[in-house]
Amino acid sequence: MSRPDYIPSLDGLRGVAALLVVEAHIGFIFPITAPHLVTLGDEAVGLFFALSGFLMAHLYGSRPVTRENVLDFLVSRFARIYPVYLAAVVFVAMLSIMQNLDFVQPIVGVTDFVRHVFLLGSSGVFWSIPPEIQFYLLFPVLWLCLARPHRYSGVIVGLTVVVIVDGLVELPGPGIMLVSKLPYFLFGAIAGMMHSHWNKWNPSALTGILTLFLLAVFFTYRHVSSGFSPEFWSLQSAVAAAVIVGLVARQPPIAAHVLAAAPVRFLGKISFSLYLFHVPIMFLTRLTFDALMPEPALIVVTLFVAAIGAWFIHETIEVPGRRRLVQLWQDNRLRMVPRETPADQMDRAILNLQEIEKRLLRGETSTMADQRQISTTPEPDGADGTVIQDNRNGKLRA
Repeated sequence: MSRPDYIPSLDGLRGVAALLVVEAHIGFIFPITAPHLVTLGDEAVGLFFALSGFLMAHLYGSRPVTRENVLDFLVSRFARIYPVYLAAVVFVAMLSIMQNLDFVQPIVGVTDFVRHVFLLGSSGVFWSIPPEIQFYLLFPVLWLCLARPHRYSGVIVGLTVVVIVDGLVELPGPGIMLVSKLPYFLFGAIAGMMHSHWNKWNPSALTGILTLFLLAVFFTYRHVSSGFSPEFWSLQSAVAAAVIVGLVARQPPIAAHVLAAAPVRFLGKISFSLYLFHVPIMFLTRLTFDALMPEPALIVVTLFVAAIGAWFIHETIEVPGRRRLVQLWQDNRLRMVPRETPADQMDRAILNLQEIEKRLLRGETSTMADQRQISTTPEPDGADGTVIQDNRNGKLRA
């Protein structure tokens, strides 16, 4: 890829989506304020799914599909999500068992806790993590389709049928299963593949304005008119999310200036920790400062504390946990995925050359013997050429 893998505007887009998820959950913490809020959480999560599909295709789609690369991908994705996810599950479980605390999104009982540990839970924001992991497990199949579309045309047709049936049946969302979210990931992956191959298009400022307009419409169209707006978890919104992600990734003027601004990118940097921890942090902040200030000021304080807490968790749990798991994999990968070092490759090349030289010498000796036999024994017309051609082929094969 000629473009760098890191796209600042996508970080900003992730930050906007994370902030809207936080906004959607203010009502859980402040019930009095809830009726005055327009929640955009579904739209934000749908955008996250499309963004995930885009990045997987953009970062990995052009790499060769080898066992080593696939395992590297799976370990990298697991390390990216699981350490901080597990920390959030344990934190919420601890809050849930505290007497008289009445945590708003509890994990109830040992069975529910085990389900969450094994990425099958649905308490609060945790419902969106199982579909993400399921897509990561599916992505190597999609990766093969991107690398060899003609060879795996049947799989491509199958995925297309699944998406069409999904749209016709209107499977409900959200839920912890991938099926109703699959179009978001797939359309996002198509946008990522197109981005990686269409490098010559330089968008104009008008494209940037259009991108911001589409982003605003995407988040608000269901709330303009309830009679006009379809259900969010649909093919239309999946296509719209992928188009927006694809446009943002081109970093058009004006839109890039907004989305790649430092504060927005900061939210994108801490977005996953903010997404997982904002509800418990805001809940505890309200309990701490509830009697000290009016509710509007308290909402601002809880949002600020949630951002600071997410940054702290990002720096102390998310990043170190990811690095530690990836380093463990790197240290043990040679034992699990045999791979030749440059020295091994050179030794093998020398041995191959020596073997070829021996074969050539044996072939040359047999040719001389054949020629002596030809000089004393008459053969039919054309036999000479046939024997010599066979010897040459033998040399070439060696």
